[in-house]
Amino acid sequence: MLKESGLPRTVTLDTEKAELVIIDQTLLPNELKLLRLIELDEMCDAIKKLRVRGAPAIGVAAAAGLYCLAERYDTKNEDEFFQKLKADADILNATRPTARNLSWALEEMISCAESHKGKGVVAVKSALKAKAKDVEEQDVAVCKAIGEHGAALLKDGDTVMTVCNAGALAAVEYGTALAPVYVASENGKKVAVYSMETRPLLQGARLTSFELTENGVDTTLICDNMAASVLAQGKINAIFTGCDRVAANGDAANKIGTYMLAILAKHFDVPFYVCAPYSTVDFSTKKGEDIIIEQRSGEELRSLWYEKSMVTKKARIYNPAFDVTPAELITAFITERGIKKPHEL
Repeated sequence: MLKESGLPRTVTLDTEKAELVIIDQTLLPNELKLLRLIELDEMCDAIKKLRVRGAPAIGVAAAAGLYCLAERYDTKNEDEFFQKLKADADILNATRPTARNLSWALEEMISCAESHKGKGVVAVKSALKAKAKDVEEQDVAVCKAIGEHGAALLKDGDTVMTVCNAGALAAVEYGTALAPVYVASENGKKVAVYSMETRPLLQGARLTSFELTENGVDTTLICDNMAASVLAQGKINAIFTGCDRVAANGDAANKIGTYMLAILAKHFDVPFYVCAPYSTVDFSTKKGEDIIIEQRSGEELRSLWYEKSMVTKKARIYNPAFDVTPAELITAFITERGIKKPHEL
């Protein structure tokens, strides 16, 4: 979270204890609880069950988590060490298929380990520790840079709309889509936010509204089906969203409902910006239809936020976690390298 809020980092590596520390986002906004993870199964559970979520945060968690696992390998044999390391990386990588930062961070860790191969297990562990912390600090710097580029697009008194949560809770600090709002605020601009509820997991209601208000930002929560009505009233100056994976052609996968919002933005002539680290761009994926879309349990719709099920058992449930916004609907990407049109990535 932003330092001014007094809240802890969303995800961090405790280098002294070799523990992955995360905010349990499933308990927010009612309880702020830190989890300390050292076991592979609890790390995988945390990612799958969205205790840690958001593409940048997942990447940082995977990097830190892999180091924490490696630190506890009871072997001095390099071949055995690397066999365990790669096996654990593969298991972590399989937890959520859509977010590019997860695989990117693990690739960075494996590459780091291999560059120190032959120097002994102790040296490899030390290198992994430094690399995991570097991934964490790099995330802060990248998100701050995204915020600086995005804040330049905002004027004092502007109001933006966002979907899901791509703020400080989706990264180490600042986040992506909300970083421009936070940096603008730090620069003395007053920027208000309309936060979409974001069914079925309510990231906008539970997380975005929580962190924005904790950081003193004027926040209005709306249901997803109210977006068109609000846009029609001319209240929104820009839309900022995050992104989990960008294809080489500029198509972008983000939380389900983003595609709908992009279509509405086009209709009402409101600029639609996707904020993402450059590491989110997957040049090996040619177009959006090639992105694997995570399918989640129907119980998230049927009963997760209800005291008892509100859906008949006879109804089938389709619950994709993401949708893909075509490049032609995206005004620009805001990255740490600047503001780029989809064809300029």
